[in-house]
Amino acid sequence: MSKLKQLIVSIRRGKLVQKLYQIVFSATSKLPKKNKLIIFESFHGKQYSDNPRAIYEYIKESYPEYKLYWAADRRHLHIFQDNNLPHVKRLSLKWILLMGRAKYWVINARLPLWIKKPKKTIYLQTWHGTPLKKLGIDIDDVQMPGTDTEKYKKNFVFEASKWDYLVSPNRYSTDIFKQAFQFKKNVLETGYPRNDYLINENSVEEIQKLKKHFGLPVDKRVVLYAPTWRDNQFYEKGKYKFNLELNLQRLKEEFGDTHTVILRMHYLVAENLDLRGYENFVMDFSKHEDIREIYLISDMLITDYSSVFFDYANLKRPILFFVYDLEEYRDNLRGFYLDFENKAPGPLAKTTEEIIREIKAVEENGFQPSQTFNDFYEQFCYLEDGNATKRVVDKVFWKH
Repeated sequence: MSKLKQLIVSIRRGKLVQKLYQIVFSATSKLPKKNKLIIFESFHGKQYSDNPRAIYEYIKESYPEYKLYWAADRRHLHIFQDNNLPHVKRLSLKWILLMGRAKYWVINARLPLWIKKPKKTIYLQTWHGTPLKKLGIDIDDVQMPGTDTEKYKKNFVFEASKWDYLVSPNRYSTDIFKQAFQFKKNVLETGYPRNDYLINENSVEEIQKLKKHFGLPVDKRVVLYAPTWRDNQFYEKGKYKFNLELNLQRLKEEFGDTHTVILRMHYLVAENLDLRGYENFVMDFSKHEDIREIYLISDMLITDYSSVFFDYANLKRPILFFVYDLEEYRDNLRGFYLDFENKAPGPLAKTTEEIIREIKAVEENGFQPSQTFNDFYEQFCYLEDGNATKRVVDKVFWKH
């Protein structure tokens, strides 16, 4: 980044500009609300994805009289431009004006602390996963950059106090969300809107169409590797390191002719992976706008402590867990709500060789869900019937 650009960024993020924004926002938010104006945001404006996307698509199709805008991070504007989406630069003056006048906010992560929700604005927080690792005030020791444990917990509870509705995928999540976020208002235990796509579009025709669209060989099996981030491995606040412990060379030797591996890093991971030598075997889909399409084309998921496996289980396909740092992550970084080692819906592996053996076992014997998998499905996926979005929209948007 050039010195001039750094200066501009530092001024834009400085206290003076922030104070100016607060003043403008405070004034705008006192104006009458535009009852048919909805602002959507996914992962701090970095994606067109997740629960907000599902709600956006449903309202756009069913209630076209509503004015819909996406908040877009200025570094990711191309995503919204390429999809021909109505959008506004996040943290711009226009964004401040729209946020102050909008009747509804639909957001899946936290907003900047200085933004105060106007009294007559309805804030629908959809969140973005079923919790395995501890959240909010339940985290014993926060090791993220730019904060400490006490400040992190205080800020999290303050943010959650702004929400009017919180979407939950199941009873297990409801209980955790109420505690971890100290949330006292309306929990919508509806299933996740984002998973409607997995239920409604799961067909051979759609999968083949997506493979062709992505330039994937339609005759090869697809393995998705989607790990999470580590709180204590970072470059700076909001940019996390990730060391790829999975041995791609060994996977290529065993499965290069029959499989394609898709990598999907967490949105907080800043790495640009060097995949030279694996061009026809490994593809990096980390910057693809929405993981739902990647789920659908994948015959198998490899993950670790990411909440992706709760969603992927809806497809009733094999899930493997590559947990080379299980003890460190469980005991020192986050801690788990779930008895992960006994209730994970698939085998746990600590080495690439173990992963290879498990893939071969599935290839040879087919996928036969274990009792553990079936119990997991009944506990976490029972609400996912393809109609979660409608349930959320019906409970929030026509009452105010």
